[in-house]
Amino acid sequence: MSKKEKITDKRSALLKATLNLVHNRGFHDAPMVKIAKLAGVAPATIYLYFENKQDLVNQLYLEIKSSFSDCAFDGYNDTLPVKKGFEIIWHNIANYKLNRIKEATFLSQCDNTPMIDEEFRKEGLKHLQPLLDLWEKGQQEGIIKVLSPYVLYAYAIYPVSFLMAMQERHIFTLSEEIRNETFQAAWDAIKV
Repeated sequence: MSKKEKITDKRSALLKATLNLVHNRGFHDAPMVKIAKLAGVAPATIYLYFENKQDLVNQLYLEIKSSFSDCAFDGYNDTLPVKKGFEIIWHNIANYKLNRIKEATFLSQCDNTPMIDEEFRKEGLKHLQPLLDLWEKGQQEGIIKVLSPYVLYAYAIYPVSFLMAMQERHIFTLSEEIRNETFQAAWDAIKV
């Protein structure tokens, strides 16, 4: 194994350990010592890859946002009709949130708390650009309501996070039928 592979492995182990601790214990109960122990590295090793805990969390956010984006836009292209494109993206996001619980929960925590520095949050938003472009296209075509992308996201995408949390707590099951009904409700919320 080369030195570069070892570095990548330790960095990845630190990111994975941080994700696990934040998911299970929350951001504030994930000290660097616990992160290092869970990653199987000496605490000082963290500082070879990250400036501090905030940098570690910011980098984790960008990596997860990138994997989220890869999943969200799988099979999508901007030549599709607006509704069909949105349907592909919406179902991809639902699949991500239901199958990658730790990552989805982490992103929800980041959306609802000031855990992430603003410059990293703005960088993370770039990963959603194809969705924002689709909505803008839909608005220009008179298909999507002329609302802020934040409002569109709140009505069309964020409910999936809520339903994921309810499913995770065993209060609700998002079956295929309910998922299709939920997509239709999301589309109805943003279409003209």
